[in-house]
Amino acid sequence: MRYFDFLSNKDMEKIFKCQPELFSRDSEKELLQYSLGATLYIPATRSNIGEYIISGKIKAKSIVMCLEDAIGDKEVDEAEKKLAEHLNKINVAIKDNIINYENLSLIFIRVRNPDQILNMRKNCGDSLRLITGFVFPKFTYCNGIEYLKKLKILNKELNKKFYGMPILETEDIINNETRKESIDKISGILNEYRDLILNIRVGATDFSGIFGIRRGYDLTVYDIHVIRDCITDIINRFGRGKNNYVISGPVWEYFSSGDRVLKPKLRLTPFKETYGKSGIKIRAKLVDKYIDGLIQEVLLDRVNGLIGKTIIHPSHVIPVQALYAVTHEEYIDALNILQNNDGGIGVFKSVYSNKMNEVKPHTNWAKKILQRAKIYGVYNNNQDFISLMKLAVES
Repeated sequence: MRYFDFLSNKDMEKIFKCQPELFSRDSEKELLQYSLGATLYIPATRSNIGEYIISGKIKAKSIVMCLEDAIGDKEVDEAEKKLAEHLNKINVAIKDNIINYENLSLIFIRVRNPDQILNMRKNCGDSLRLITGFVFPKFTYCNGIEYLKKLKILNKELNKKFYGMPILETEDIINNETRKESIDKISGILNEYRDLILNIRVGATDFSGIFGIRRGYDLTVYDIHVIRDCITDIINRFGRGKNNYVISGPVWEYFSSGDRVLKPKLRLTPFKETYGKSGIKIRAKLVDKYIDGLIQEVLLDRVNGLIGKTIIHPSHVIPVQALYAVTHEEYIDALNILQNNDGGIGVFKSVYSNKMNEVKPHTNWAKKILQRAKIYGVYNNNQDFISLMKLAVES
């Protein structure tokens, strides 16, 4: 599969200098960990998940079937049964050549506890091979080893690589007096099982719930200072230097309009000047669905080093994906930095003549940009997020 495959070949060439590359569930971890993009969470009790995936109606390239907070405590048995039905249905479609295994979205299961990992092996049988891994909710130093031991057993039993994605969302992590010790211990566990960790996720909803607070659609998670400070510490430990885990952005939970207090966060001018009335309509659609708030939060995720976004509504998929495509300016800067990484030069003016590129401190950034470029593509120098959103709306 590849991103933005809903575009025609002509539109692909118009939008992208470097088109998104193919990837699949079995791609190398180094590529796969950046490939989740907008990860759509769906309660496993939904009856039509299998059909949506087979039909391609779900544009998300990564999907989580949830057995945890998205379902009621009394629905667990039904949800496990439904999940097995979804995977079996997809498996049959692959065997009947209705869909191609290589085009299958990355599918994850969010379990409730470590034991559920091997229970799903019994329930789903060979169809479990279709999933990419498991999401571990409320991951702590107390339950983390058990989650990863069970995952390792599954990998051995099926002789296939399944990944884990721990969610950091518990009181011991958000409470400042216990945070450092908890993160230290979790870091030790993750480092021991590093080859099985696809990315680290941040549970901002659970964090907020501990304090009885919730961000509005006019604000971002970074406006909640207690959450922002915790995310900062998570990035500081897991996103630096040799650690350098991929950390995913928290969920955006709004998908419908309401009463605004603040002005929309998308400027009218870029839409109007480039596309006139049609551009104004595109902006209006994004504002009406509060996707302008989502856009702002993804930009803040990105600048803080987070890649990937948990979402709960299909309308969020394309905007998030489009924001991960690399701009022409970023790409040229990254290429030039890495091409001069031989010690011969320390700093030079960018091709765009608007900044200085300093080779040593910007090398890690440049490598990440080129990794993103492989997956999400590189915009032509006269194309951008708005160009892609226009085509997405019209397709």
